Amino acid sequence: MGALIGLMTGGGLVLIGLAFSRPARCSVRPTKQAGRLAALLARAGAEGVSPSQMVALCSTAFVVAGLLLAAVSGVVVMGIVLGLLAGASPIAVLQGRAGRRAREHAALWPDAVDNLASAVRAGLSLPEALMQLGDRGPEGLQESFAQFGRDYQASGRFNASLDLLKARLADPIGDRVVEALRIAREVGGGDLGRVLRSLSGFLREDLRTRGELESRQSWTVNGARLAVAAPWIVVLFMCLQPEVVHRFAQPAGVVVLTSGAVLCVVAYRLMMRIGRLPAEKRILA
Repeated sequence: MGALIGLMTGGGLVLIGLAFSRPARCSVRPTKQAGRLAALLARAGAEGVSPSQMVALCSTAFVVAGLLLAAVSGVVVMGIVLGLLAGASPIAVLQGRAGRRAREHAALWPDAVDNLASAVRAGLSLPEALMQLGDRGPEGLQESFAQFGRDYQASGRFNASLDLLKARLADPIGDRVVEALRIAREVGGGDLGRVLRSLSGFLREDLRTRGELESRQSWTVNGARLAVAAPWIVVLFMCLQPEVVHRFAQPAGVVVLTSGAVLCVVAYRLMMRIGRLPAEKRILA
């Protein structure tokens, strides 16, 4: 048991060290996992957190929770399983935050598009119409458009500022609006106001439909989360009972813990995939 705990500690420290170490500059493209993690951080609005820092946080949570539970229960397998759940919790928090941020932005975009259409109809230029959203737009989008105004005033390059705005928003609806404005800027768009008003109506209808579906789906999602969390909460309380924990130290108990963890993960992922609503992808990113 001491050797396994030492191995867990050493492995965790190595992962933390690798995460905080700055890799040398090279021409190798980032891995797909790093790209997904960076995209998740962008969707969650965690601009100040890098993928390496997120890996370090997950590794630290795994090591600390695993060592603590292994020390309390005396069963290394139990510490590893619950440590893995603790290590995955930061990713789950990020995913939940990204989902909430996407829903909040979806509710704000119709008003933002209406504001843009009114500004264009009033005769403002496209950069001016976008910059005024930093003061008069929906509150959740003001900071992004205010930063666009600062980028445009500093560089004077409209397309480059739009690219920064798209990266900052990390939103498929924002991608469509930004690309429509880019095209209108380059080729001229006399019907831009009408297009924006039509887009606003479509966004409101889509938001209303999706809200109804999500309200009906919420009980299924919450039930899946409760079904997965409940047995591990029970196991956590069982760590305080030495006579019960001793049974999990036996080979049969190890099989029960590992198979239960695998089945919980598979069942949760399957239920979430079955009940998942289609999400709009950033095809213009």
